[in-house]
Amino acid sequence: MKEKTIDYILRATWQAVARMYNEEASKYDASMATGFALLSIDKEGGTPSTSLGPKMGMEATSLTRTLKSMEEKGLITRKKNPEDGRGVLIYLTPFGKEKRDLSKNTVLKFNEAVKAHVSDEKLQHFIEVAEIINELIVDKNIFTTIEHSEAKGELVNQTQS
Repeated sequence: MKEKTIDYILRATWQAVARMYNEEASKYDASMATGFALLSIDKEGGTPSTSLGPKMGMEATSLTRTLKSMEEKGLITRKKNPEDGRGVLIYLTPFGKEKRDLSKNTVLKFNEAVKAHVSDEKLQHFIEVAEIINELIVDKNIFTTIEHSEAKGELVNQTQS
């Protein structure tokens, strides 16, 4: 059997997690994106709409659709930012806070289930590997490192010929 690549394992695992969360959220007429947004909005002080997308890693168009749906369901309200008249703050309604607690409990149940089946040591290694992958990506060291290694390999191969 072929060895699976790291990106394949990450993608397949994330898709399974997303499917699981969406199945659970559908029981409450919601989605994983809605739950994630509820958890990303400051419970008391609200959150600027411009910081929500980057915080969630979501594109503006997807975020706009999610926020519109959340507003229609009475989960959030939008108010002008008193410090910046051009900006908008997103606040949770009482109903939104209730659904936020439900989302938080769902995430905690997932964490508990994983922790029940994975040792603390293995979980710590997983977290460390994920942090290294994120650092490599943020620092743009994925392809530069490979290109550098390949260039060195080609140079060695050329001199050996």
